[in-house]
Amino acid sequence: MQDFTYYAPTKVFFGKDKHKEVGQIIKEYGFKTIMMQYGKGSIKASGLYDEVMSSLKENGIKVVEMGGVNPNPRITFVREAIKKARENDVEMILAVGGGSVIDSSKYTAAGVLNDCDVWDYPTRKSVLKKGLPVGCILTIAAAGSEMSSSAVITNLELNMKRGFNSDLNRCLFAICNPELTYSVSKYQTACGAVDIMAHTMERYFTVCEPTDITDRISESLLKSVVVSAKKLMQEPDNYDARANMMWASSISHNDLTGCGRQNMLPVHQLEHALSGEYEEIAHGAGLAVLFPAWARYVYKYGVERFAQFARRVWDVVEDDDEKAALLGIECMEAFFKEIGMPLRLREFNIPENCIDHLCELCTFGRTRAIPTYVDLDYDKLKEIFKSCW
Repeated sequence: MQDFTYYAPTKVFFGKDKHKEVGQIIKEYGFKTIMMQYGKGSIKASGLYDEVMSSLKENGIKVVEMGGVNPNPRITFVREAIKKARENDVEMILAVGGGSVIDSSKYTAAGVLNDCDVWDYPTRKSVLKKGLPVGCILTIAAAGSEMSSSAVITNLELNMKRGFNSDLNRCLFAICNPELTYSVSKYQTACGAVDIMAHTMERYFTVCEPTDITDRISESLLKSVVVSAKKLMQEPDNYDARANMMWASSISHNDLTGCGRQNMLPVHQLEHALSGEYEEIAHGAGLAVLFPAWARYVYKYGVERFAQFARRVWDVVEDDDEKAALLGIECMEAFFKEIGMPLRLREFNIPENCIDHLCELCTFGRTRAIPTYVDLDYDKLKEIFKSCW
């Protein structure tokens, strides 16, 4: 096991009706003026908006609203939010929504106290040294942004989707009520399951020294998500399954499943190029297509690890490691198909000639290779994208 530092400062309020305590929670932190960010209006249709606003009003919290976050949050929206937050002396950002709203809020919080443009953070031109605190009320189990150090944003002017990591990105608190995810569609629930699994599997599939305790945590999480996702396809209001998915979302991306080993998240980098170029593609759906393709390309460089994954997560019975490894990948792909995920790029109705451009985006114009079991340069990436066309 490699040396590591584990830091997970987010305070989690988990359970039924916990969102109704948001006003009291913020009041106890001492904040009086906040910005509340949310999506396109679903929280108003569901009644969540009224419940949150009522709690905030009862506790004397002044609210500056910023609704309209897109599924792939945009840098233009964030810039407007930063300006509005400064004008109103906002002290913290409250995200009410899923990963997109939380990431938008993180970028806003990163920009308010600093002079540089927030696009400088994912492009590595600036390093975040101070920011406003962010809290969230989670409405979908997927991105894990509620406890992660990462934030992803889309720049439509450049057709780029980029992220950056900083401990200052971590939420001060996360309110997680599984009941708020009852209304999430089967498709988006499945996308969330894939995203949760990808966060875990990308930390699992890496060249590393023995990490048995971290492996066992990861494998148990994966098995639980598989069971819960299948159940939710039939019983969308199953509280226990929703709760398992929501908690899995948080711990899959708060670095727990990566303790003691390197973390690269290579498939996420491929998918960010895909959904950055075609923003109508759901992140989880893109991962469902790309993960098996990536796995089939790299498994031979880590056969024993892929075989362990097959046996422990999918209960594959096969003595030969290479056969077991391939069977494990087949099981993963079959599960994605079972919950309604696409398996080929062509299912997104995008042109085949987009592959060259996607490879350019992934390699930053052929200036880098993505590190994983084997460094993925332009030509290797092209093979992966073509294999899942």
